[in-house]
Amino acid sequence: MNIVRKDIDQNNAIVTLRIEKADYAEKVEKNLRDYRKKANIPGFRKGMVPVSLINKMYGKAVMAEEINKIVSEELYNFVRENKVNMLGEPLPNLTEQKEIDFNTQEDFEFVFDLGLAPEFEVELSKKDKVVSYSIAVSEEMIDNQVKSYTARYGKYIQEDIVEEKDMLKGEILEMENGKVNESGIKLIDAVLTPAYMKDDAQKALFLGAAKGTIITFNPQKAYENETEISSLLKISKDEAKLINSDFQFKIEGITRYHESEIDQEFFDKIYGEGVVTSEAEFRTKIKENIQESLSGDSDYKFGVDAREMILAKFSDLTFPDAFLKRWVLASNENLTAETLEADYPKMIADLKWQLIKDKLIKSSDLKIEAIDIEEYSKKITKAQFAQYGMVGMDDEMISNYAKDMLKKEETYKGIVEKVVENKVFDAVKSTVKLNIKEVSIEEFNKMFEA
Repeated sequence: MNIVRKDIDQNNAIVTLRIEKADYAEKVEKNLRDYRKKANIPGFRKGMVPVSLINKMYGKAVMAEEINKIVSEELYNFVRENKVNMLGEPLPNLTEQKEIDFNTQEDFEFVFDLGLAPEFEVELSKKDKVVSYSIAVSEEMIDNQVKSYTARYGKYIQEDIVEEKDMLKGEILEMENGKVNESGIKLIDAVLTPAYMKDDAQKALFLGAAKGTIITFNPQKAYENETEISSLLKISKDEAKLINSDFQFKIEGITRYHESEIDQEFFDKIYGEGVVTSEAEFRTKIKENIQESLSGDSDYKFGVDAREMILAKFSDLTFPDAFLKRWVLASNENLTAETLEADYPKMIADLKWQLIKDKLIKSSDLKIEAIDIEEYSKKITKAQFAQYGMVGMDDEMISNYAKDMLKKEETYKGIVEKVVENKVFDAVKSTVKLNIKEVSIEEFNKMFEA
């Protein structure tokens, strides 16, 4: 066995493996003996097939299989033992590889192309500058969140006089010539809301009406389309298109949604019993929650800008472009050369960033512990609950949801990748010069506009 590496340039190398009969003969012979023991061939008892016949039937295939195993193992060991910083996987050389014939050859030569990662070191210092945006929490943002909570934790109350957004329940009867049509549509528990009526005149018939009032209105005039009429009268859309008659509606119930009062019961529903005891504390708590949420947006922007700054420092790095394109096409059957050519710049940027991250992880001695993954999954869980106003969740419940999240393989991998990247950016933050800049949420959002 002989392995020789020849560097073509800083990004490409050729590895030649020379295999002689002595390298594989013993293994081939052993495998053929095993074949003989198991072979069921007509005319011979099991295990008694002549060696010459077994060799004739299976010898070349077994030899080819063993040689391929040796090539794969030796190539892998060579890369590992020599710490070859390889990109992708070795590919058969297209020009120097001689034709292989297992029927006539005893010695073989295999030639492979290797794509080599560029050699470089990542050194950051206070000379490197990145803007870190601090998003200001305005009173308007706090007011909007308060309103969101009061709306979410409100309740329905029965009323006596109709307002536009009330839900009315009652009996509805179809009319004909100013009288109830006894054979017409009749519903006992019809429901409507004046706010959904497109016609102001029809809507006005209900506003200010008292419970028990009988109102005559025309659904065809009141509503915008047959879907709404169909829903009100419990008929098909085709039937609804033909409805032109007036209807009586007897108001039997008026339900109105009242936003929550800002009191202790309200505070306890959101943050847990006794956590907040005044409106001032409530607003402070909301501000803290908003700041925590916005810090994630700020971190994301920092990551984008830091990556851009660092990539710019290594704009002169070279890659084995021809090799990589060939390897990517060989690894992805559905990918076309045209698509690859269009996507290649982004692919190289991502590859460059991955190499830089690996350097930063090594130089900063970053470690990813199980607790890091658990804590980040809990952070994600809290954020998801917060979207629905559930900010006072029990720690045990958060932890259980987070553990369930980590049971999904794809989710787990995604969280690990995010934890790694966050640690990398934390290391970058502690090394470079941060230019802190406070901006409004509007100014911040404009940074992401195309």
